[in-house]
Amino acid sequence: MKGQRSIEIAAPPEKVWSLFVEPENLLRWHPYAQRLDFVGEQRSGVGTIFYMVSKMDERLMRTLNEFTEWEENKKLAIHTFLGDMIKRWDMVLTIEATETGSRATVAYEGVLPYWVIGKIMGLFVNRGMKKGTQEILASFKKAAEA
Repeated sequence: MKGQRSIEIAAPPEKVWSLFVEPENLLRWHPYAQRLDFVGEQRSGVGTIFYMVSKMDERLMRTLNEFTEWEENKKLAIHTFLGDMIKRWDMVLTIEATETGSRATVAYEGVLPYWVIGKIMGLFVNRGMKKGTQEILASFKKAAEA
């Protein structure tokens, strides 16, 4: 599964960044996020590990994740290394300043388990991911522009 979506936001990169990296902000606007807890003392930067619970299509998904890139107000990469129904998942958020605010781009790539069956399931899941990513970005935009 692989996808990428961008959205123009009438807000500066600093505001867009804080909505994404601060748990209380993320839980306020993210339509699927139910819970986010840091594992250990680190709360920002490369190497930060966090536990997240999401609910999508009435299914709870629990994941352990790590920030693998952290360029404040510009780029954040997350690697999911343990999760329900996920073999591998990577996501990158980039934020670019524009004349009217920011452009946020989310790119993701993932692999489901179950070998051949997982590849077939991935075709259907990817369609849902594309729709879900659009919903997430629209909610993100609304929160950033408020």
